[in-house]
Amino acid sequence: MISYDFTGQTAVVTGGTRGIGAAISMALLKAGANVVAVYGGNREAAEAFAAQSGDAADRLQLACCDVADYAQAEAFFANFDQGHDRLDILVNSAGIRQDGVVAMLPEDAWRKVIDVNLTGTYVMSKLAVQRMLRNRYGRIIGITSPSGRIGFEGQANYAASKAGQVAFIKSLSKEVAKRKITANCVSPGFIDTDFIAALSPEQLAAYKAMVPQKRFGRAEEIANAVLFLASEESEYITGTVLEVAGGL
Repeated sequence: MISYDFTGQTAVVTGGTRGIGAAISMALLKAGANVVAVYGGNREAAEAFAAQSGDAADRLQLACCDVADYAQAEAFFANFDQGHDRLDILVNSAGIRQDGVVAMLPEDAWRKVIDVNLTGTYVMSKLAVQRMLRNRYGRIIGITSPSGRIGFEGQANYAASKAGQVAFIKSLSKEVAKRKITANCVSPGFIDTDFIAALSPEQLAAYKAMVPQKRFGRAEEIANAVLFLASEESEYITGTVLEVAGGL
């Protein structure tokens, strides 16, 4: 992985203890950042992640928060403010899938995916921006998906949430650009994490066949893209989507 130095910076990573989010949290820790890894409720997985932080354990904080719940998010940031005097980086990595064809998709499956993936991005970004404005600096990164651009059968709710996330980030980027805050998306393709582990072997084979590179990506490859957009070197990049999808 390319070497970055985030010493003295503080990052909040939602969905930061599992899958792609965990890889991002770990990469930021290794680069010297203070990281608050937010998880939705799986305390066991969060503690297992923390156990892997090694010498960086003193710079890692775990926080349980439903990112789609505005009151919980406000409480999270109130607690954050007590221990941190600035917020430099927000990575909106929290995301869920509840697949089903539209004709049979339960209403709660639609709402839950939209709430976590899209509303969660709005809630966390709004509250993060309020803090970044104080220091006239910040990096906001949304983890979206090619599904929002291509659309996959049985994932209308997920695709809609990810397309909306891109549109949200593009609009936000224009609102905060003059304050030296950037907002971008990273769009991972099929990544070898537990997010796709529940798919059938046939579906996994079909998805792999769609990728021009004929392999699934690694979470560390996504983390590398995120760290670039989170760095000071990416200052003139905002309102864009970085595809890390093997050519998908």
